[in-house]
Amino acid sequence: MNGHPRVILASASPRRRELLTLVGIVHEVRPADADETRHADEAPMAYAERVAADKARAIAITDPEAVVIAADTIVVVDGDVLGKPAGVAEAQVMLRRLSGRMHIVHTAIAVSYRGQVVSAVESVDVTMRPLSDHEIDAYVATGEPLDKAGAYGIQGFGATIVEEVHGDYFSVMGLGLRRLVALIESFGLRYDFRDGIVAR
Repeated sequence: MNGHPRVILASASPRRRELLTLVGIVHEVRPADADETRHADEAPMAYAERVAADKARAIAITDPEAVVIAADTIVVVDGDVLGKPAGVAEAQVMLRRLSGRMHIVHTAIAVSYRGQVVSAVESVDVTMRPLSDHEIDAYVATGEPLDKAGAYGIQGFGATIVEEVHGDYFSVMGLGLRRLVALIESFGLRYDFRDGIVAR
């Protein structure tokens, strides 16, 4: 069996679009709605994985023959989950918490194809360098932190405030490519460097 299944990215994230394009996976974008409320006593990794799977299912219901890719990224510090900040003030608070400390970035990926959903979570230890209040205010003023979990983006201005990364860099960006390909190939599909996702 040959051919290229349609690929749908169930996310509005420009970083995830860039990463799929980077590795030659032709896709369309269809952001999914999912309940992102964390359940009581829900572990951070389980929470991220549930949200990603729910997003994949939401799109797959109407397009089961497509490969649907969804993801969810959270930042955890002191056991607290940091999602996207609600505004400037919350972004500043988040960055003060992360300043000079190690935190964990969990990125869950879920892939749906023909009624099945597979998922996995990649966890990365990230250390941020100490930041002054002036640096925090100046960084937040760029606007970059406002749509990102933990209020920073490692691939932009935020690259200058990250001291160490232990784990998959692309997972911190929002989509671990190595893990994504493994999930896609678990359906019997194949990733090709020139042709993207190919049915065997």
